[in-house]
Amino acid sequence: MVLEYIIITLYTISLVLILLYALAQFNLLINYLKARKKQDNSLKFDFSNPIEIPYVTIQLPVFNELYVMERLLNNIAKLEYPREKLEIQVLDDSTDESVESTAKQIAELQKTGLDIQHITRENRQGFKAGALKEGLKTAKGEFIAIFDADFLPKENWLLETVPYFKNPRIGVVQTRWGHINRNYSTLTKIQAFALDAHFTLEQVGRNSQGHFINFNGTAGIWRKECIYDAGNWEGDTLTEDLDLSYRAQLKNWKFKYLENVVTPAELPVVISAARSQQFRWNKGGAENFQKMLKRILTSKNIPLKTKIHGTLHLLNSSMFTCIFLVAILSIPMLYIKNEYAHLKIYFLVMSFFIISTLIFFICYWFMYKKTYGGGMLNFIKYIGAFFAFFSVAMGFSLHNTIAVLEGHLGKKSEFVRTPKFNIKSLKDSWKNNKYIRKKPSLHVIIEGALTLYFAFGMYSAFIVGNKGGDFGMFPFHLMLFVGFGYVFYKSLFSKA
Repeated sequence: MVLEYIIITLYTISLVLILLYALAQFNLLINYLKARKKQDNSLKFDFSNPIEIPYVTIQLPVFNELYVMERLLNNIAKLEYPREKLEIQVLDDSTDESVESTAKQIAELQKTGLDIQHITRENRQGFKAGALKEGLKTAKGEFIAIFDADFLPKENWLLETVPYFKNPRIGVVQTRWGHINRNYSTLTKIQAFALDAHFTLEQVGRNSQGHFINFNGTAGIWRKECIYDAGNWEGDTLTEDLDLSYRAQLKNWKFKYLENVVTPAELPVVISAARSQQFRWNKGGAENFQKMLKRILTSKNIPLKTKIHGTLHLLNSSMFTCIFLVAILSIPMLYIKNEYAHLKIYFLVMSFFIISTLIFFICYWFMYKKTYGGGMLNFIKYIGAFFAFFSVAMGFSLHNTIAVLEGHLGKKSEFVRTPKFNIKSLKDSWKNNKYIRKKPSLHVIIEGALTLYFAFGMYSAFIVGNKGGDFGMFPFHLMLFVGFGYVFYKSLFSKA
């Protein structure tokens, strides 16, 4: 019975933590719905008065972006802003032939009168954070806009964001990500679903109540004074954006999130690219939890509720550990349930935790409705999208759990960039992309074994108990089977 009680204890703790996270999401939903009713009366610069138009530097941190550099630079060159108050820094750490083609394009743009500089380094020290920090040394702008290589801001982007810095306490203005290839594949639809939840429910829900949010690494703009005051960019975590965001807000800088300003970008179209991105984000989240938790809890400048939401925010990625534990232990729990009759009351109580899934279902519906609209037809489509997202998210749980554990244990790893493809439709091909990772990791083989494990879980539903089986966990095991099977198949065979 000792092993059984260890399993029950770990399973219960994981379910409780998932419920607490779900309740926090529900609180963010309430905040989000309240925020939609509020009128934005923010102070803004009056751009009709030239004196009020500040100097802006745009930073473009890039590394081996052969397929999207031309698109990126052409797009940035079209941004509407007084040329005499705009500087563009291409922070190019590339080590391939893209350096030469980028230099040529920049030279052509300079001939048009655009103040654009090609800044290279001899090493990648600090990775993206190091490049941003290096560019900051010579940046002329009072405000620093940052775009990754796959982002395509609209022409009026600066005119919609910079005015909010009229408030001297605003340190960051962040915009919502859009997705130029949302409907390319099942994989891109699932990624869009997850990101939409973050950029509606979470960012608005936190920001509207003054809780900490994060600059998302791109499609946002910083006050240079805020960067320096917070301690500048640091490369000791894989999510330098989250790190600097929390250091800035602990210094009492305010962040402004603009849900209605959408900056289109490209989602990874191959699963190896999505895996590397997920790994970096989740490990970086855990690293920042270790780095920031004590500072948050001991800060005298922030209220208790903000501390709670901040802690849960930094623990976001760690929820994958709980999900993975619940998944792995669910099959032994099925047998324990049918072996020990005296635990019947415990399992009745445990059924209460289905409320976590219901909370997520409700929260994400409001996000989905904002993107696609309401109505019964869209609600039916949403049900399919929700369970597809949940299944594949669970399929990534082993991969992301390893990332989280490495982050908490302090294991360092290189900043692995997400390859870009310049793909918008099914007509575009990605198969000759030189940056795609060719060999799947050992994790993929384990994911294949877990696919069989959860197939066994479904089979177990038919053979346990004395009354023709127990199908209470069958839907859960089916979703796990589909999720791990999808991730395994795509990682090993198609990569797309």
